[in-house]
Amino acid sequence: MRTKMVAGNWKMNKTLQEGVALATELKNTLTNPSCAVVIGTPFIHLATVCEIVKGSPIRVAAENCADRESGAFTGEVSAAMVRSTGAEYCILGHSERRQYYHETAEILKQKVLLALANQLKPIFCIGEVKEERESNRQNEVVKAQLEGSLFDLSAEEFSQITLAYEPVWAIGTGLTATPAQAQEMHAYIRSLVCERYGKEVADNTTILYGGSCNEKNAAELFANADVDGGLIGGASLVAEKFAAIVAAR
Repeated sequence: MRTKMVAGNWKMNKTLQEGVALATELKNTLTNPSCAVVIGTPFIHLATVCEIVKGSPIRVAAENCADRESGAFTGEVSAAMVRSTGAEYCILGHSERRQYYHETAEILKQKVLLALANQLKPIFCIGEVKEERESNRQNEVVKAQLEGSLFDLSAEEFSQITLAYEPVWAIGTGLTATPAQAQEMHAYIRSLVCERYGKEVADNTTILYGGSCNEKNAAELFANADVDGGLIGGASLVAEKFAAIVAAR
């Protein structure tokens, strides 16, 4: 049985004090969730938030890590540093990192390997932009992203990966893939994993949907057979909304 999950991505939001307040509220609210719950916080929050949620069902993710092990890379945060905070997950390949910071498939491959080497579980994001969807190229885009960064992993390594399909045209735009579009793409992604690693690995791979998923549309999206949960942006910043999405899973 693959893991059902709702993960939050705070992005560049919340001061440390605000993050502490939100994490505390989530800990007090999500005492017995029906699925795995992960919150992705900015680097400066990690150690404090990990301490706050200790003993609760909530796990913590970094939103990124460096593609280098250590050394003279001012401003970077290594996978080892992330793991030392108590974080267990790391969001990698988010479209904002690809778009604004020019992260390539090769850079992301290195980040995945370093995350795994430091016992972090990657939540790896894939998805197409609006022009690629309109020209019906979404399948080839997603396939290239998987092949370029993940499909050199062993089956054992790949089993540590959670995938997150995020149609870039739906992130923060208010647009959302229809449940049918989400299911179609998630089923296609699972078929690619099956081709590469076999049915057992594919059946056990958690695939999340991200892209303006909120407390109003979550249940409909999560009802699809191949949609195992969500990677939540804006709605993860409000405890009540995030808890409602968790309840929908």
